[in-house]
Amino acid sequence: MLNGLKNYTDSIMQRDPAAKSRLEVILCYPGLHAVFLHRIAHTLHQNGLRLLARLVSQFNRFVTGIEIHPGAKIGKRFFIDHGMGVVIGETTEIGDDVTMYQNVTLGGTSMEKKKRHPTIGNNVVIGGGAKILGNVLIGDGAKIGAGSVVVKDVPEGAAVVGVPARSIQPERPRAIIDLEHGDLPDPIAQVTRGLLERIEHLERRIQELEETIETSQGRKAEQKVLPVHRRKT
Repeated sequence: MLNGLKNYTDSIMQRDPAAKSRLEVILCYPGLHAVFLHRIAHTLHQNGLRLLARLVSQFNRFVTGIEIHPGAKIGKRFFIDHGMGVVIGETTEIGDDVTMYQNVTLGGTSMEKKKRHPTIGNNVVIGGGAKILGNVLIGDGAKIGAGSVVVKDVPEGAAVVGVPARSIQPERPRAIIDLEHGDLPDPIAQVTRGLLERIEHLERRIQELEETIETSQGRKAEQKVLPVHRRKT
């Protein structure tokens, strides 16, 4: 157990440069507290003590601001950074070495009592405010951009951003977690820039055509006026 706690705190320190010591992580990190309390609630849930499990879950929510249903399955070294406002639904499955930020929702889209929440692979990074909804699969090493709304499967090693989330060029899964969310491209912004460039091109083309028409009309007017002057002379 002590070795497991040591490995867990070390993994958190690798992902959070603000962490200065294992003791600080153990005492001051609500993400660690939330996972620890969830382990208790999940064990109770698995043994049929559903009401007691929910009470532990509610206590967890009260002290950490993180709501994890006792039925959710969570792998090793799951790190919730900051964590306030995180919601993880009943049939959610989370793999190993997943990193999640504040205000993330792993929610359901069905009222049926079946698998209705996301399945998150290993080494996934989920940015702040992201919403992953329904029985979707997030592949190993995927990256979910902050504020994204994911309603479809995400391929292994891919990155998605936007509302609804759109996949960027897939990349190979990384062993080291990349936290540079600002480096994620914005496909909507890219399309918008492309449209603006196209509009500018069309406006220049229209201006050129208008100038050509004006020049042509001016020449025709000169040709009509010239014979009149000749008759007067």
